[in-house]
Formats: sequence, structure tokens, C-alpha cells
Amino acid sequence: MSISEKFVSVKPSLSEGQAAELVTRLFGLKVSAVRPLPSYGDQNFHILASGTQGSGDYPNGFVLKVLNSADSQKPDLVEAQTQIMMFLNDKGFPTPKAIPTIGGRMMSLETIECGSECKQYMVRLLTYLPGIPLAKIPLDQQNLYKVGRIVAQMDKVLQEEFQHVTLKSLHREDFIWNLSNTHHLENYLAALGGSRSCLTIEQVIQQFKAQIFPNLSKFRKSIIHGDPNEQNILVELSHSSAEEALYNFNPTHLQKEFRISGILDFGDMSYGCYVFELAIVIAYMMIENKDPISVGGHVLAGFESVIPLTPEERDAVFLLVLCRFSQSLVIARNTVLRYPENEEYLMSSAKNGCKCLHQLWELGKEAVEKIWFEIVDSYHR
Repeated sequence: MSISEKFVSVKPSLSEGQAAELVTRLFGLKVSAVRPLPSYGDQNFHILASGTQGSGDYPNGFVLKVLNSADSQKPDLVEAQTQIMMFLNDKGFPTPKAIPTIGGRMMSLETIECGSECKQYMVRLLTYLPGIPLAKIPLDQQNLYKVGRIVAQMDKVLQEEFQHVTLKSLHREDFIWNLSNTHHLENYLAALGGSRSCLTIEQVIQQFKAQIFPNLSKFRKSIIHGDPNEQNILVELSHSSAEEALYNFNPTHLQKEFRISGILDFGDMSYGCYVFELAIVIAYMMIENKDPISVGGHVLAGFESVIPLTPEERDAVFLLVLCRFSQSLVIARNTVLRYPENEEYLMSSAKNGCKCLHQLWELGKEAVEKIWFEIVDSYHR
């Protein structure tokens, strides 16, 4: 979604009945239950169904994903994202699989009536992955390392092995969530008013323009997930069924070791930089942690166990983490102006991210890097 499209695209607003009708008509499944799932710009439903594609093989059901109006007009991009999910699944990563339509297609552009108007929305049916979002569990040092490592493994195998005719669609230079576009946040700061956060973000943007933007060519390029956040990475517990773990989770039951059971939402995927992905995952892992400042060291150690950073990339991580927190808050605030009914979900990451932004800013680059790099060194000792 481009910088201008982000705030003019339309989020779908299908009813549960419309969702069931799509699943039956497009995928030939008999729907037994439909439940809305939280989402940012698209609309998602958890679907339980039976039929040729729904019996036995997928006991956890499916996710019907209806894309926003802007992304729905980019079939090559959606195709690339879908193929990447399938490729990673074949490589052993816990990513969703796309279920083909009755006609054998992985997606379908449908004209759907939402409210008083009809619009075209791209529809896909994905396998439902059970598990607990990372936002709901206490992450210790070992598990932060594990998250950093699996994200790097995913990016590395994509860059080295994935090929598809739609790859060029991932060159999303005007994508608002691309960290290389941090300077464009200046156009949307009005949503923050004259708050303390606004003043801090203005300074972050100025540092980005002076230190990062002129040096983008020094960072190694890669296909990146773009949004490995605390809601998009799931873990599975061994003490209970997936359904019980999801709806009746008790953190005291969590074993120290968990299995990453899901990597979700490839809608922000792009051709970016390894260091962008690292900064993004550090930012989101900080959000729910009781000791957020140390998080970066453990995630960085896990990431570098697969992809060691160059000196230029290491030097940029701190500021890029600040840039991600800035993006999260500015974009969320602007989106809330259009969808106030979804404010709780839209601001779920941004509110705690705002606290982390100020913590990092007040401590400063030198102090934070000292903590991070000493933690990385401790893994080698």
C-alpha cells in the first residue's frame, strides 16, 4: 500500500453470513462456524468447515482473508506473498498454506456489497494455525534469541532460494511501512497534535534523513517479512490443546521452552534490507517485555547467529528501531481517525511502543548499544 493509499483504502466490512457464503461458493466447503478475527487493514474470519478440503487434514479450520481495497488491486503482489508462504511452508517454517478455489486459483477478486456500496476485494482462504500470540506470554532471554534466529533464517532462505515471476512486485519503494520511507511521516504528524511523542518523532525523522537515508545503499538487500510483530508470531504449548491454549491461556502454565507454531500476515512483505527486519522484530519484542531495553541484545544475538551484520548495519539498528516505533504510532493514529471503532486493536502495539520510544530516546544510542552489544558478546563467551 503506497503512502497516499494507506489513508484512502477501504477496509472490508463483511458480515459473518457474507463470509460463509464466499467460503461455500468459492471453495466448496460446508461452513459450520464463523468467528471474526482482529485485523489492521484487512478483514479476517476464523472458519470451521467440512468438505473435500475441510475434513481431516485441517482440523483447526481456516482463515478467510479479505484484503483492503488498495491491496486488492495488486494481484501480482498478493500472488508473490501467497507463493512465499507456500515456499516457506515447504521449507519447514510454520506459515499458512493457501487453499485453492474450486477452479484451482489461490485467490479470487470478488465484488462485494459492504454497507451502501459495492467494492472489489481480493479473497483468499488460508489454513488456520493454532497457538498463542507472543503478546500474551513472558519471553525470557532464550526465547528472544530464538525469535531473532527464526526471523533471520526465514529471510536468508528467501533471499538465497526463492524465485517467482511476481518477485518484482515486492519492490515497494512507496510502501508506507518501508523503513526507508520514514521521512514521509512528516506529512502525517498532525494526528499527534503537539504532544511529547510528536516532538520526539520529529527529531527521529531528522536523524533518519541525516544518518540513514544517505547510506541506504550500504545495507544488504533482502526479501523481508516486514511485520514480525508480537501478534504475528504464535507459539504452541504442550500442556493443552491448541483451542484451550488460545482462548483460556494461563501464563503460569507456560513452559520455558516453546515451539514457534505460526508466522502470520505476509501483507507487509517487501524487498527491503536485513537490518530493517532486525530493527522491526526488536521493536515489537520490546513492547510487552518487562525489561524492554535488554531485548535488543538477545534478539540481535539470535539474528546474527544466522546473518552477521556489517559495521554499517550494526551502527544503524538503534535509530531504525526508533523509526519503527515512530511509524507504528503515526500510522496508527492516522488510521484511527478513519476507523475509530477499531481503535483498541489499531493502538495495541503503538501505545506500549510509544513508551519504549521515549525510553530509548532518553537513554541514547551509546548507552543502549553498550547494553545490546555486551549481551551479544556474552553469547560468544
